[in-house]
Amino acid sequence: MVDNHNITTIQNRLSELAKLPKMKANSSIMDVLNEHGFTRRDFMKWAGAMTALMALPASFAPMVAQAAELSDRLPVIWLHMAECTGCSESLLRSDAPTIDSLIFDYISLEYHETVMAASGWQAEENLEQAIQKYKGKYVLMVEGGIPDGDSAFYLTVGSKGTTGREHAIHASDNALAIFAIGTCSSFGGIQAAAPNPTNAKPLHKITNKPVINVPGCPPSEKNIVGNVLNFLLFGTLPALDVYNRPKWAYGLRIHDLCERRGRFDAGEFVQEFGDQGAKDGYCLYKVGCKGPYTFNNCSRERFNQHTSWPIQAGHGCIGCSEPDFWDQMGPFEVPLGDRLYHTVFDGLGADAISDKIGIGVLAITGVAVAAHALIATATKEKE
Repeated sequence: MVDNHNITTIQNRLSELAKLPKMKANSSIMDVLNEHGFTRRDFMKWAGAMTALMALPASFAPMVAQAAELSDRLPVIWLHMAECTGCSESLLRSDAPTIDSLIFDYISLEYHETVMAASGWQAEENLEQAIQKYKGKYVLMVEGGIPDGDSAFYLTVGSKGTTGREHAIHASDNALAIFAIGTCSSFGGIQAAAPNPTNAKPLHKITNKPVINVPGCPPSEKNIVGNVLNFLLFGTLPALDVYNRPKWAYGLRIHDLCERRGRFDAGEFVQEFGDQGAKDGYCLYKVGCKGPYTFNNCSRERFNQHTSWPIQAGHGCIGCSEPDFWDQMGPFEVPLGDRLYHTVFDGLGADAISDKIGIGVLAITGVAVAAHALIATATKEKE
């Protein structure tokens, strides 16, 4: 429940932001949106949806809209480490711009290697100038795992041979807020998968500054933009889970919001890809879906301009927003219940109970669902 004192605090914060000089003096967010065919009504509908996404009261929608309009007051530095640029692509590569991507374009991106024209020594100078000019005032977003220790030289940047690790520490030390964008930056990702030849580590193990993790391979554009808006509104970290993920985005499991959850509860499973169950939209657990162990809002936000997501398209969740998913969740088309999965229930298999449902005894389903939640919680506590 948000009290009147908090609302007043947010309004005062937005008023102070409004007094700061515009970094894009000749345009406004509405100018940008209008150029791409979006109306004020579209913008306010988007603000209402973002308000709901961030688990804020509906009365906050006008303030969320105002925060988006003031987003050019917030300088952003985006660093690329060891990654595929997929997290940036999730914002940039759409067949038609969304309001989320346009707002991210409107934010004052002071440094982003994918979209900037500068290269070589000019790019290096631009980064250092941005850090010095906005010291203590910019938001840092880092994409990719970071080679560490004796292996730090596997990632060097620029003519001086500065390591990615040194870049990340320098930029983190002077940032107002830090976001690890994507699973590689949040948890190491595939770069840190065994045997981890480059000794890649997540950002929070490189810097001693607080880091908000926004995992996913890639995360949805709304989860990226939503964190910027949340910081604009409150000027502080959001409520976080045990892995420093914002609870408003990662508070529920894929399993909790899955459109095939009814099939799970009824014991209706795809036995193999292409069978009649697959055609009829049955639950994908037995062909490897890791939805019961994965915390994310993919089923609600979806991808490809919010049209679909892996489970809707017919493939199970691979758990990409969880720590060490590449090692712990694979093989991706085999259920965890078919192999030993190290939890406090060692020796039982991860989800043996769920393999016994589907025989028409729906009472067992309740036990299976409870087991999912229990195992997921116990696994996180043990880690």
